[in-house]
This record gives sequence, structure tokens and C-alpha cells, in this order.
Amino acid sequence: MAKKITEKKPMFGNIRSHALNATRRARKPNLQKVTLDNGQSVMMSARELRTLKKDSK
Repeated sequence: MAKKITEKKPMFGNIRSHALNATRRARKPNLQKVTLDNGQSVMMSARELRTLKKDSK
């Protein structure tokens, strides 16, 4: 299993209808499974992956 290296967690809130009914929802982070150069498999967010690729250029 891939090791999770990010600190991101789901963000919770409400879905509001036109009648202002509140239903709980969770916005989950965009986690991707990535294999690093050393062969280690990790889970990181898509934003962190973009930054990692940008810094490696």
C-alpha cells in the first residue's frame, strides 16, 4: 500500500437547497498514487505533484 505523505483531509460543509435545507457533505482532496524515483509508492495531492514536477525541472 502507498504511504500517505500529505496532511490534507476532507473539508466538511453543508449543501443548501433553495428551501435552505442543510445536508452534510465532504469535499475530498484529490489524492494520487505516485511512484517516486527511488521506487517508493506514495499518495500525494495533485497540487503537490504539480509543484514537485515543477521544482524538478
